[in-house]
Amino acid sequence: MKKIYITLSFVIASSLLSAQNKETKTADKLYKKFEYVDAAAAYQKLVDDGKADAYVYKQMAESYYNVFNAKEAAKAYGLAIAAEKQDAETHYRYAQMLKASGQTQEANKQMQEFASMRPNDERAKAFKEDPNYLPKLKEQAKMYDIKASEISSDKSDFGAVLTNDNEVYFASARNESRKTYGWNEEPFLDLYKATYNANGTLSEATLVEGINTKWHDGPATISADGNTMYFASESYNDNLYEKDKVNKLKYSQVNLYKATKVDGKWSNIKALPFNSKEYSTSNPSLSKDGKTLYFSSNMPGSKGGNDIWKVAVTGDEYGTPQNAGDKVNTEGNESFPFISDENILFFSSDGRQGFGGLDVFQIDLNKNNEAKNVGAPVNSEKDDFAFTYNANKKVGFFSSNRAGVDNIYKADPVCGVLVLSNVKNSKTGKTLSDAKVVLLDKENKIVSTKMTDANGNANFDVSCDEPYSLQISKEGFDPSTFTVEKTRGGEVMAYVSLDPIKPIITETEVILQPIYFEFNKSNITEAGAEELDKLVEVMNEYKEMVIFAKSHTDNRGSDRYNLNLSDRRAKSTVQYIISKGIAKDRITGQGFGESEPKVVCDECSEEEHAQNRRSEFLIVKK
Repeated sequence: MKKIYITLSFVIASSLLSAQNKETKTADKLYKKFEYVDAAAAYQKLVDDGKADAYVYKQMAESYYNVFNAKEAAKAYGLAIAAEKQDAETHYRYAQMLKASGQTQEANKQMQEFASMRPNDERAKAFKEDPNYLPKLKEQAKMYDIKASEISSDKSDFGAVLTNDNEVYFASARNESRKTYGWNEEPFLDLYKATYNANGTLSEATLVEGINTKWHDGPATISADGNTMYFASESYNDNLYEKDKVNKLKYSQVNLYKATKVDGKWSNIKALPFNSKEYSTSNPSLSKDGKTLYFSSNMPGSKGGNDIWKVAVTGDEYGTPQNAGDKVNTEGNESFPFISDENILFFSSDGRQGFGGLDVFQIDLNKNNEAKNVGAPVNSEKDDFAFTYNANKKVGFFSSNRAGVDNIYKADPVCGVLVLSNVKNSKTGKTLSDAKVVLLDKENKIVSTKMTDANGNANFDVSCDEPYSLQISKEGFDPSTFTVEKTRGGEVMAYVSLDPIKPIITETEVILQPIYFEFNKSNITEAGAEELDKLVEVMNEYKEMVIFAKSHTDNRGSDRYNLNLSDRRAKSTVQYIISKGIAKDRITGQGFGESEPKVVCDECSEEEHAQNRRSEFLIVKK
């Protein structure tokens, strides 16, 4: 039923192209009326009668998509694509349905096709940057424990929000006295409420008086003082709709309304001034101070289908709606915003990398960071949406169709701490990649080991109220330890600087850590440069010092090959030192190939090969 608040606002009939004919007339009319269950059956009958083509398969797929029958939608999209070339968005939807059906590899193939057709789409860019993100997402530390809520019924229930007055408002199709809606053969939505008890249980839900109409109503948001409600309903209430004279149909929009509580009852209902019969405004969420209203809409200026928008509120006056921007919205659909008391924006999206269908994301609006998938178990391969959180009660609610119908789930936060480590060279200030970071618990047992990335970062999810320590090491540097104190949650930043190991200066040579070269190459690598910089420091300290650099190889490869390779490496080493301001007459170099092994061996081990594959810096003059 949540699809109403994502796709009802579009005149979906626009996808009905010239392929319509007398044979498809009945199915097409059902589709235009958003009666997707019956529409899918009618298109299927055309298939059974041998009257199917790309158009029929596509429309059948869209019908199944809109009621989130992922298996059948994927099957029909596949047939449509096989029958005729389709647009990029069809490939994207096909990928989403495949992923929701657990067919990850096939989903990736369709995403590759989508990316080739629309390379500048942010969804395509994200996929190309990290096509195999799913295993990493599944391993993400759990943020919430979840359980099914007792207020769910066998019909669609979603959009639960807990007020400070211990009331839970939500939208439900459970009212059997209501007319059935052809979209999914369920009754029209009503707004319900239940009492949140001290033990965390919920009372039996009852209809909210003064709000519900004969059309779809809900979900809602309640002000901090409990006296103002913003809720969604249909524009039929204000005689706002589009007419299809040919098919004798009317198309409404989902619009936003305001109600105030007078003597304990909701009344004084007013439509918001930016409502329109040309686009939807839905899924409201009011900030703690009551000055900003977040909502979803496909109004002009939207980046994709539905976007998250916000508008300033001053009493009964409203500013101009503002798009929430690229850090929130994509070319896909973003909907069901919720703004927490801490200014954390939760929302659902099918345009970001997720498990399948809609996933719940969050972004801290106090910081300039990126939106984050909240992970499992909140998110699943199905549609997961309408996440809300009450900071006073420390409890959240969200909705999902993972059980076959939109149900409400309770979400209890898991107390966790994100340890963000960043490792740098203390001498140069440069970040160090491939540094080893070991996380230890209070008993000094290894919890996890990671290598820093290209930016010197390695992050760990740990438990609250437990002390930890980090052991950081990298070849050529002195190791270091960082203590992570007990904390109740949030983030701990561990900035670690490693001191380069100083060269050993004897009477005859300057001893550095190994100078590594890439296979069959003689250019100086970043790691090699860091070590050679230590030689530069020594030569700057000893102004008269003259160095002869010798480069050696192991005995693998021909004599001539090894000699030439080592000589090129020796010369590259000399040129690097000169480039750092050392006079040419103070350093020379030569390659000796395999002619001067440190370890003489016929069947050399890897360790012995490594000892022979070395650079030496002999002191000619000190």
